[in-house]
Amino acid sequence: MLRVHFSGPDLARVRIAARPDVLWETVLSFHRLRDRQGGTALNEWRTETRSRLNGETRYLSPLIPAKGYFPDFLTPPEGLLGIDDALAALKATPAPRLHRDLTRLTDGRLADGRPPQPWLRDLAHGDTRPLHQLTGILRRYHDAAIAPYWPHVQARIEADRAARGRALLDGGADRLLGSLPPMMRWRPPVLEADYPVDRDLYLDGRGLLLVPSFFCRRTPVTLYDPDLTPVLVYPVEHHAPRPTAAAAPGRSLGKLVGRTRSAILRGIGGGCTTSELARRAEVSLASASQHATVLREAGLLVTLRQGNAVLHTLTPLGAALIRGGAPAEP
Repeated sequence: MLRVHFSGPDLARVRIAARPDVLWETVLSFHRLRDRQGGTALNEWRTETRSRLNGETRYLSPLIPAKGYFPDFLTPPEGLLGIDDALAALKATPAPRLHRDLTRLTDGRLADGRPPQPWLRDLAHGDTRPLHQLTGILRRYHDAAIAPYWPHVQARIEADRAARGRALLDGGADRLLGSLPPMMRWRPPVLEADYPVDRDLYLDGRGLLLVPSFFCRRTPVTLYDPDLTPVLVYPVEHHAPRPTAAAAPGRSLGKLVGRTRSAILRGIGGGCTTSELARRAEVSLASASQHATVLREAGLLVTLRQGNAVLHTLTPLGAALIRGGAPAEP
């Protein structure tokens, strides 16, 4: 079990990542490529990704074991800025950090009877040539496994982020932490989580960055080094919950307003921009804007301008239409 210990200042510094982290998704997807977590939801992705790979798995497997520790330097904070910035930051990892992380990895390999790869030993001892090769391999793997699916990954993560943001607005950090997936349990002032090992993480006033992840499964993930900025990566839902009898009328929403406008209404969630809405509904930006205008004129959503962007939220009528007339949850 993982126990994350909060103080008062930590609760004030809880935040949700503004966008998906490209390197966390890349590294965690490599786990999903080799296991069966995610079930049928990821089977097609596995098949398509394997058909595009060309030896990258042989190079990455020693660095990213199927289970257990993988080096913290693989997921720098710049992963939130996109693949180019992320790989540039990885390539600039200081030699002492490489030595520390890779020594921990290779010591573990020796403990389980498998000697470390020569290139890992070279990298741990200051030879930067393998690091340049590694960033090239990661980019090729990303292009095969992540880039073709990025809009879908973004949409799922944005939907989760909207739900967490709504919880934060409704009840502050306490409600936010209590809204996390069921493998995490908020028991103030400690957030408990299912975890492969027994560990305590003390935030010490630094706060916590919550990173929703498409390819994270079953248990959250955090950095090994307690001196790094605290991060907790947790899984988003891949499918909506099964409909209940009370929600059955919602299945006819598409017949009432059309399939695309039904997807637009459902995609709004706790609020989103037009760009986010287009990704969630899998339509063009112009189409999302046009359908949002029609729905707004019908009184089903409202639109507020925030700087150069607009934010769409459901009206009570729009929310009731999605629920099929069922009462709102308290």
